[in-house]
Amino acid sequence: MSFEASKLIGAGLSTISICGTGVGIGIIFNGLILGFSRNPEFQGQMFAYAILGFALTESIALFGLMMALLILFGL
Repeated sequence: MSFEASKLIGAGLSTISICGTGVGIGIIFNGLILGFSRNPEFQGQMFAYAILGFALTESIALFGLMMALLILFGL
């Protein structure tokens, strides 16, 4: 197997984190909607926690994308 093929396989494997990020964001906002429906007076606090969770979860996808780009174009 050539070096170019190894780079493509490595970049493809590093983007698996994007699938997990989509699931994680769905779970976060599912919990937010359930929390709003059960306890609407804590809407502001729950929204702040959901945005924090969204940002941390989205950073995982950005790290995976960054690794893919470094593998493809860094060497």
